Parts: sequence; structure tokens; C-alpha cells
Amino acid sequence: MTPRHVVRWLLQPVEERTSKTKELLALIGQADRGVEELQRLVEEFLILVRKRQGNELESWLERVKAMGIKELRQFAHGLQGDKAAVVAGLTLPYSTGPVEGHINRLKLLKRQSYGRAGVTHLSRRLLAA
Repeated sequence: MTPRHVVRWLLQPVEERTSKTKELLALIGQADRGVEELQRLVEEFLILVRKRQGNELESWLERVKAMGIKELRQFAHGLQGDKAAVVAGLTLPYSTGPVEGHINRLKLLKRQSYGRAGVTHLSRRLLAA
């Protein structure tokens, strides 16, 4: 078991965890109550994100501030810095996903042509795509 495995298990939806994963997370939580609290806070945050419950963010941030985990408090501080945008992202149904997909595709085409063709060829390829 590595830290990367534990993080992946923590980020996995509770209903998708295997019985072995649940058992291992319970053992880790029993060994250190701080990890158990961290696990609960991570699960709550993922519910906020997945179910778009932005109105619950403030109470989650208060619980994080009370925790002694420096990294989680820093994460919460970053969210607090642009709280209006975070709440909007957690409540509104709008997404920049389609636009980001187009940007990613165009950057991929640009990288594939790097050093091989001029701007004319690149513009033709982008318009064709």
C-alpha cells in the first residue's frame, strides 16, 4: 500500500469502493484518528462537488479550519481566496468543458506540427479539423 493508493481510494466514490478497499481505509482510520477525520472531510468535499451543493461549502471550510492538517487548510484557504467562483462552480450547471476540449485538440495539432510546417499548413490543418 502506497500513499498514491490511499489517495486514489479516498477520491473514489464510496459506493464504488470494494470491500477490501473499505476495510483497508477503516484500518488506516483506526491507526490514526486524524486520517479518519481527513477521510470524512474528503468524502464530504467530493459530495459537494459531485452533487453540486455549493451552499454547504462554508460549513465544510469551517470544519477544515478546525482540523490540524496543514495541507488541507492550505487547500481550503485557496478555495476561500476565490470563494464566489468556487460556489458558482459548485452550484451552477454551466461548464467550460466543451471549450477546454477544443483548446486541447487545437494544441495537440499545433504540437504535432511543431518544426515541420509553416503557419499556412498549420492554419489549413486547424480549419480542416
